[in-house]
Amino acid sequence: MKLDTVLVHAGVRRDPAYGAVSVPVYQSATFQHPALGESTGYDYSRSGNPTRAALEEALARAEGGARALAFASGMAALTCALGLFGPGDHLVVTEDLYGGTYRLLEQVLALPHTYADTADLDAVRAAIRPDTRAVLVESLTNPRMKRADVAALAGLCRAHGLLLIVDNTFLTPWLCRPLELGADIVVHSATKYLAGHNDVVAGALITRDTALGDRLSFLQNAVGSVLGPQDSWLVLRGLKTLALRMERHQQNAARIAAWLREHPRVEEVLYPGVGGMLSFTVTEPSLVPQVLRRVKLILFAESLGGVESLITFPWTQTHADMPEEVRRRLGITDRLLRLSVGIEDADDLIADLAQALEG
Repeated sequence: MKLDTVLVHAGVRRDPAYGAVSVPVYQSATFQHPALGESTGYDYSRSGNPTRAALEEALARAEGGARALAFASGMAALTCALGLFGPGDHLVVTEDLYGGTYRLLEQVLALPHTYADTADLDAVRAAIRPDTRAVLVESLTNPRMKRADVAALAGLCRAHGLLLIVDNTFLTPWLCRPLELGADIVVHSATKYLAGHNDVVAGALITRDTALGDRLSFLQNAVGSVLGPQDSWLVLRGLKTLALRMERHQQNAARIAAWLREHPRVEEVLYPGVGGMLSFTVTEPSLVPQVLRRVKLILFAESLGGVESLITFPWTQTHADMPEEVRRRLGITDRLLRLSVGIEDADDLIADLAQALEG
């Protein structure tokens, strides 16, 4: 089946008792055993829950993977993936990555790592060391919108015996399927496009092979960073409209990017021609608070990927934990704004930006 059909039928036919089209929310911490030594397949919801299992099955099918795991947040999912490695294992990591990932690597985990421009294959190759065990990339970087060549990176990783971990949050399986391009693990902040309605916090890992999925499942169960059944149901509901939403996000983003490029108060627009995310640099730092204060339809809020358009200032918000010199070197300046383009009418969004940028 085509991906849009797979998404629409996420969770369907999961109720053998009554045939409910919408998968039930199994709001239960524990499950009764039929007899000693017997199980229904579910014992305790940290280890497995039928609603979460329906979501995980849908995520695996969407990404073309062997196994998926649903987590309490995107950062919980990434932390679990990085739990595969120990203090002696070196990683090569996207240099202009999400600030939360930077914070995790710099302040929480004791993993040696080297930052590289993962849109440049030679830069990644140069960063690989004898103790390197994995490459961690974002399929589209946050907030500079650089696109990685996942297939080329996968080939490089195979040649060096490395795992390739791809954060596919910005592009989603509708626009990029890293596992089919040779990646080993896909990470999602499912809070964003997968759920799509700014009403749930969730994360996901999807693996190309079952054995790797089993290792991650052991870690997830041991730590307990699982997604609850109600939130699993919300992400399932969001998945059903992912294809339609992504088409509209992308149409709107392309129109807004073209309009911003012609605006005299915008110096640079970062939009790779795919997806619903863009960043733009205004000509003066004083325009940043003006825009954030004046927007009426677009919401000044962190996060992204929901049906409502959100605007964020990475300098003091998503990337505040990066040292100033690092931010400036990467182009994350005090004039850069990140826009998550929603599914509103594009003309209304352009009108809102126009009045916000007025002199």
